[in-house]
Amino acid sequence: MSVSDGRVDLFTTHECAVIVEPSEQSLDRAAQIIRDGGLVAFPTETVYGLGANALDPEAVKRIYQAKGRPFASPLIVHVADEIMARSVASEWPPMAAQLAIRFWPGPLTLVVKKSALIPDLVTAGLDSVGIRVPAHPVALALIQRAGVPIAAPSANRFMQVSPTTAEHVEAGLGDRLSLILDGGPTQVGIESTVASLRRDPPAVLRPGMISQDELESVTGIRWDRENTLPHISESPGLHARHYAPHTPLYILQPGAPKPPGRGRILEMPPDPQKYAARLYDELHKADAERWDWIAIEKPPETPEWEGILDRLNRASTPVVGRLA
Repeated sequence: MSVSDGRVDLFTTHECAVIVEPSEQSLDRAAQIIRDGGLVAFPTETVYGLGANALDPEAVKRIYQAKGRPFASPLIVHVADEIMARSVASEWPPMAAQLAIRFWPGPLTLVVKKSALIPDLVTAGLDSVGIRVPAHPVALALIQRAGVPIAAPSANRFMQVSPTTAEHVEAGLGDRLSLILDGGPTQVGIESTVASLRRDPPAVLRPGMISQDELESVTGIRWDRENTLPHISESPGLHARHYAPHTPLYILQPGAPKPPGRGRILEMPPDPQKYAARLYDELHKADAERWDWIAIEKPPETPEWEGILDRLNRASTPVVGRLA
């Protein structure tokens, strides 16, 4: 392994991932791998995660190695319930309990002050940790059987398109882990909303399919939106280029001409929930077809589309493909 600028550049293993359907036996096997310090890919409602024991620094290091991910990018800790969430937090403000009641299990990550149980490697050295309860029966069963919180970023190479099927995981990381739990296509399709409760007022660090308007309606106060972030952020997924296919992706403004060359324009649903659920799968498919470019029409700039617009902005080719 070699490291440059905090990013792992090389990872080798002789393992070859096995895709298995969830069963009593496969879940027990996956839980044992987690307890033993290994890696397991598993479905959540958002995207597939690459999981390791969040309390084991060496296991967490393997996540960074497998993804080629910078150590300055914190990981989200997945827990089975609010009781486990409180065990990895040194503070649990009333707003955390309020939001957990409304949105958990679900695609909302709450950033709170971490407990000493969580290694600094999980949080990029910060004293805060992002925690969520996933709304997927396989993810919850795995956490419960493992008996430990599971640190899990998306199960793909760093900066590439996140996986929404087990096959996506196998194509990207199949030589870097031993087991992939196949829970079918994910339902939400993009990563969770990340909400920092360490700020006053609280702030949305990464938009998702739970909008800032929804958070404000539950809490009854105005939230901030973090548009410019320091080098080390409380949230993952905020690099200028992220979630990106190998093929150049362009965002088409109304009336804009098509890019030159041989390309494909993705046809997407008008409903934001269905759009998000299909987005990464469509990008994976189009990328595999080896076009000169991929293009997609710009979605509406309304609150329910904010998470989708964020992903498209980061995935699109700079200059020509950036959204206004």
